[in-house]
Formats: sequence, structure tokens, C-alpha cells
Amino acid sequence: MIPRMRTPHQGIALQVRNLRKTYQDVVAVDGLDLEVHSGECFGLLGPNGAGKTTTVEICEGLNTPDSGEVLVLGRGWGHQDRELRQRLGISLQETQFSEKLTVDETVQLFRSFYDRGPWPAEVIAMVQLQEKAQSRVGSLSGGQKQRLALACALVGDPELLFLDEPTTGLDPQSRRQLWELIERFKADGRSILLTTHYMDEAERLCDRVAIVDHGRMIALGAPQALIARLEAEHVVEFALAEPSAIDESLLRAIDGVCAAERRNGTYRLQVSELHRAMPSLLAELRRQGAQLAELRTHSATLEDVFVSLTGRHLRDE
Repeated sequence: MIPRMRTPHQGIALQVRNLRKTYQDVVAVDGLDLEVHSGECFGLLGPNGAGKTTTVEICEGLNTPDSGEVLVLGRGWGHQDRELRQRLGISLQETQFSEKLTVDETVQLFRSFYDRGPWPAEVIAMVQLQEKAQSRVGSLSGGQKQRLALACALVGDPELLFLDEPTTGLDPQSRRQLWELIERFKADGRSILLTTHYMDEAERLCDRVAIVDHGRMIALGAPQALIARLEAEHVVEFALAEPSAIDESLLRAIDGVCAAERRNGTYRLQVSELHRAMPSLLAELRRQGAQLAELRTHSATLEDVFVSLTGRHLRDE
């Protein structure tokens, strides 16, 4: 378990109302509303440029909005900010540590910023860096540095944890190790705001997610509830060897197909019964003399929810 000294906040851990932020002519956040309940992991999902990091920075008190209201653990920024920061843990997209300090020295430094919290050795053990405690930060792997960043976010015994893309660039094993740490933190009754590009990560960790695009929320709910809105268990994607198009109404008429569309030369079918739809699809393609260049199938995910809403992938630049 996460070493606990502080009683977790009860009620709404984070409340954002009509948040707006612009940079010259660019609208980064456009009237965003969201709530993070106590004891939940809330995911903020969207492509690069969607306004996620700006929103998180405003909630962390690192940036100021043009308008709107932000309440963190029941408080607004601008009054007793030091006391509020004592109750937060923050892991930025990129944390720059002094590479000449050891892991132990780094965690002790961050621990000195807080009035209370677990011993540095406890947090180092929690993130499984005991064997690297006396190693210089510059010698750590990418995954070990991410675990160190999480240790520094946890060393103040936070009630609310901000994690901005904490596993970007990590190998699968390092990602899963961080997932386990986050799950243990949530199991201890704490709250988390998580941004991520990885849909498997959001589906595993998050109780609810908000999908944002161009600074606005376009969907909100539990991951499985959002996926269920597609009314399809599977997605079939295919491209043709020749540029000729197929009538999409014929694809929608295939048994088991709930929806069909063509974007950028790729056909996407939302399918309720894959075993019925695939033979019929192949037969229809043969009937029209169309030759496949690519064919993929997968279970419906949050990525498919986003593509259905926007026509773009979450990892599009």
C-alpha cells in the first residue's frame, strides 16, 4: 500500500467550470467543464494540441486561465497557495532532474519541500528503485527516471495526483510497473487526473474519461460505456489495391455491420457480429471486383470512439 499519513479529501477533488485559455490567435481551452471525484482516476484524452496540458497546468496552478473557475480540493488558486500545494502531487510530461544527484538525494530534496509525508526510503522502495538508491540520476534508464518522477510526486503524501502522460516512451514492462503503482495509489482512496495517448492505459486505469478536441469536451463517461455507444464490438478496416471507390450504402447493408465510412482511402466498418460480417464483406468485394491491399480487425476501443467522433486518431500529430 501507499504509505498514508493524510486523510484523503472527500467530495469533489477537482472542479473546472467554463475554462478558457488562448495564446494569441490560438484557442487552447474553449469553455471546458470537468469534475474529478474523490477516489477516482479521471482520464483526460485527446490528440496533441487538444488543450490537455494547458488544462492540467491551470489546475496545477502553473498557468492562469483567461476566464473560468478552478477549484482544487475545494480551494481556488490565489489564496493560501502554499498550503494547497502541500496536498498535491505533480508529475509533468518531462521532469528535468540534476543528473549528478543520486536517486536518494533527489527524493530527499523533493521531500524537503513538504511538511509531511513518508520517508524517502519508503517511496524509493514503493517505486522499486532500492537497488538504484545510490546511483546517479544520469545513469538511470528512461523507465527508471519515470519511476523516480512518480516517487517525487508521491513523497508529499498527496491527496490529488496529476500525471501528465507519465508512460510516454516507456517499454511495455516499465509501463505496466507504473500502472501497478497508480492502481495502488487509487486503492488507497486518493484521486488522480491522468492524461495519456495510450487507450489501453486509459481503459485499465480510469474510472471515467473525458475526450477533448480543440479545447472542448466531446465525450464523457466510463471507458466501457463510451465504447458501448458505438453499438459494435469490433472494427474492420480495409484499403483497396485500386483507387476505385465502393458504394458505402452497400457496405452498411452487410449483415452484422452497424456503420461504414471511408476516410483518406481507408474504409472503417463498425461490426456487431464479426463472424457474420467478414464472409459477407469478402463476398461483396469479390462481386465488385475489388482487390484488398490491407485488412485489419480489432475489438472496439476508446480510440475508435474518438475516430468516430472526430475522424482523427488520438495519436495524430
